[in-house]
Amino acid sequence: MKYLIAGLGNVGAEYENTRHNIGFKIVDHLAKSNNLNFKFDKHAFVTEMKYKQRILVIIKPTTYMNLSGKAVNYWLQKEKIPIENLLVVCDDIALPLGTTRIKPKGNDGGHNGLSDIIYSLSINEFARLRFGIGNDFPKGRQIDYVLGEFTHTEETILPERIDRAAEMIKSFATIGIERTMTLFNNK
Repeated sequence: MKYLIAGLGNVGAEYENTRHNIGFKIVDHLAKSNNLNFKFDKHAFVTEMKYKQRILVIIKPTTYMNLSGKAVNYWLQKEKIPIENLLVVCDDIALPLGTTRIKPKGNDGGHNGLSDIIYSLSINEFARLRFGIGNDFPKGRQIDYVLGEFTHTEETILPERIDRAAEMIKSFATIGIERTMTLFNNK
């Protein structure tokens, strides 16, 4: 069985350590912990992971956040992966820093990457793993906040929480969305 795991972010050194790139960081951690390297292919950096008789096609779209749907749609088609085997990993300002939530569907929650994926796929019924980045910003400064880097204090909690998110991805691919929600959400 094949799965598409799409970590969202923006390419380029200026975005590398921003809050908006936590999706990239999570899939980078998953790949690195399994001795995998990404290579550039159409619309994304791609690697493939074998895990418990599953194949996880892991992508980091190079289309920038606001056009993430182009890469996700392309790789779903290319790899012939059904929509129920798609997991999008992204940041979420509505969740406290380090909080992780996985759900089977939903709206975009104001997230431009999710919005473009919903538009490109013409459906909002795909799994998403949201990683909380908090919302500690003054009114009107949301863009500066999400495109800003984590503070030193924030960075201290990230490794454990990123590791948890990687475990959630593996759980999604092996035991499914419902059981993964039960095991990980609200814990």
